[in-house]
Amino acid sequence: MMNRIQQKLQEDKKILSIYFTAGYPAINDTAQIIQDLEKNGVDMIEIGLPFSDPLADGPTIQASSTQALQNGMTTQLLFEQLKDIRKTVQIPLIIMGYFNPMMQYGIDAFCKKCAEVGIDGLIIPDLPVKEYHLHYQQIFEKYGLINTFLITPQTSDERIRFIDSISDGFIYMVSSASTTGAQNSFGDVQTTYFNRIKAMELKAPQIVGFGISNAATFNQATATTKGAIIGSAFVKHLTNEGIKGIGEFIQTIR
Repeated sequence: MMNRIQQKLQEDKKILSIYFTAGYPAINDTAQIIQDLEKNGVDMIEIGLPFSDPLADGPTIQASSTQALQNGMTTQLLFEQLKDIRKTVQIPLIIMGYFNPMMQYGIDAFCKKCAEVGIDGLIIPDLPVKEYHLHYQQIFEKYGLINTFLITPQTSDERIRFIDSISDGFIYMVSSASTTGAQNSFGDVQTTYFNRIKAMELKAPQIVGFGISNAATFNQATATTKGAIIGSAFVKHLTNEGIKGIGEFIQTIR
C-alpha cells in the first residue's frame, strides 16, 4: 500500500507543509492544531517532538520546545493525544524530533506506536544517513514509515546521490547552513543551491525548509522544488495569537 506521503507527492500541486511543536502553546492543543491546519488546506504536517537540546532549531522553535516540556509534554503523551487523530484527519503526518527520545522509548516500540496512531514518516535531524541505513531502515520499513533526510548547501553531490538512492519519500532541503528561522527573501547563495539541486534531477522530490515565512519565500522556494515547510513563522503566530487565527495565517502564504 502506498504511504500517504507518497500519495501526496504525486498530486499535481506545490506542497505546503507546516511544522509546530506538540504541546504548545498549551499542552492539549496538539490535535486541534492538526485539525485546523487540514481544514485550512495545508498538505502535510510536521509535529515537533520537543527535546531539551534541539541543535537544529532556531530561537523561536527552541522556546516553544522548552515551553512544551514545561507544560508536561512527553513522547507517551503525544501518542495518547494522537490516538484518534485518523478519525478526523486524512493528510500526511510526520513526527520531527531528535533521536535521543526515540532511543529512550525504544526504536521498535516508537515506530510501532507511530504506525498504530497513523504517523506516516519521521524526520530525525541528528540520525546520520549511514547509521539509519545500516541499523534502522528495516525497522522503519516494517512499520511502513518513511524516513526523510536533510541536505544543506554544504552537502556534497555524492552524499546527496546516496540520500536520494535510499529515500522513498521526499528530501528535506535545508535552505541555509544555519538554524531554523524566518526570512523575508532568499539571496544568491540559496538561489544557486536551488538551481544546483534541480540540475541533479534527483528521483525523490525536494521540499524546502528553514527561512520560509510568507508568500514570497514560499513561491521562491517552490519555483524549483515540490514544496516548502513553514515552521518558525507559524510557531511565532501561535505564540502571538494562540490557536485561533490559523486560517488567517495560512491565507497569507497562498
